Amino acid sequence: MTRLEVWAPDGMPEVSAGDDLAGLVLAAVGPGTEDPIADGDVLCVTSKVVSKAEGRSRAGDREAAIDEETVRVVARRGATRIVRTRHGLTMAAAGVDASNVALGSVVLLPLDPDASARSLRRAVRDRTGVNVGVVVTDTAGRAWREGQTDIAVGAAGLVVAEAFAGRTDPHGNPLAVTLPAVADELAGAAELAQGKLAGRPVAVVRGRADLVLPPGEDGPGAASLVRPEGGDMFGWGAREAVVRALVGDPADRTPFGSPAPAVDVAAALDRLPDPHDTTALAATCFAHGWTLEEWRRREA
Repeated sequence: MTRLEVWAPDGMPEVSAGDDLAGLVLAAVGPGTEDPIADGDVLCVTSKVVSKAEGRSRAGDREAAIDEETVRVVARRGATRIVRTRHGLTMAAAGVDASNVALGSVVLLPLDPDASARSLRRAVRDRTGVNVGVVVTDTAGRAWREGQTDIAVGAAGLVVAEAFAGRTDPHGNPLAVTLPAVADELAGAAELAQGKLAGRPVAVVRGRADLVLPPGEDGPGAASLVRPEGGDMFGWGAREAVVRALVGDPADRTPFGSPAPAVDVAAALDRLPDPHDTTALAATCFAHGWTLEEWRRREA
């Protein structure tokens, strides 16, 4: 039998720039508290309190902060921007948040959430001798699904994804691509206990000590869960992909992915209503990682 326990203590004070975050966390879940952490626990902390402690909150314009954190706009619907951030994350508003912060201020994501997680893990180990995994969490939407859930934007001392490829299920079926993002699952479980408005930014997840790495081993971090540019099937929003393909700027090519096999390009071109429409031919080739000139040379 496997049992998972999650709890989030009340009473965490407001965090400000320069505060000893590890000290505040341990005051809530460390030795001597009602439910102290133990070896093998996973400590989940919201990115917002990490950012506040690191001085990543500031007064000013939210849109300007989004611009600053954005590497590339993936999609735009009205005032809503889905962007790829400096971290490689694809999320609404670049993770810039104006909630649970002083009026007129915004909070940006930590500069390096994995480094923040490593620092907190080391501090907990140094001060208590307890070996925990650490997850820095943030809220994100999902393609194809309504609503949001928390994900891991930073992690340390933790297996962030369980690789099942190459194994077989109980019926003998081979598993090819199964890769549960357990760091994200832990972040979602923690959020159920934390809530959005309860002022509980810290949670402890117990029951998956098998995912916690030995002291001194921090693992690949949550950055390893980020797909590289061009590795995602949805590098552009649906509308944006059409426009980018028609414009055909070489700088826009990478998010479309690596060049498609010739058979796929041919099948797409065969679907065009006018096989002599140069604009449509060029856009279709571009979307598949080819130029029209490259395709014509191949067909010659």
